[in-house]
Amino acid sequence: MKNYLGRIALLVEDYEKSANFYEKHFGFKRMFDVTTDVGQRFLHIGSEPLDSLGIWFLKADTKKQRERIGNQTGEQPTMVIYTTEVATLYERLRSNNVKLKTEIITTPEYAFFHCYDIDGNEIIVTELKE
Repeated sequence: MKNYLGRIALLVEDYEKSANFYEKHFGFKRMFDVTTDVGQRFLHIGSEPLDSLGIWFLKADTKKQRERIGNQTGEQPTMVIYTTEVATLYERLRSNNVKLKTEIITTPEYAFFHCYDIDGNEIIVTELKE
């Protein structure tokens, strides 16, 4: 038996704006995008391979759900995104006016910074050093 993570569920205000944010800034692709006959949309984004961990956007429909957008983890980071070029990604996000929480912090083992997505979710971007 093999068990592995599939998707992180993330409440969003707008499917397209959220997907476009991750596509533009992190290079993610749409892995699955289907709207059922009753209007329920399933939009998953991520990186290759397509069965790797991804984000499943859920439209916040109720008042309680809308209140949780950007604060689903109680003011803690929502996710970690790994990169092979933390400085390049940092500069891309900065030049595109993505809200940054920290500068790049470098240790002998890794470098990282914190930023926010379009809905206010905190992301830790990390490059592991070999």
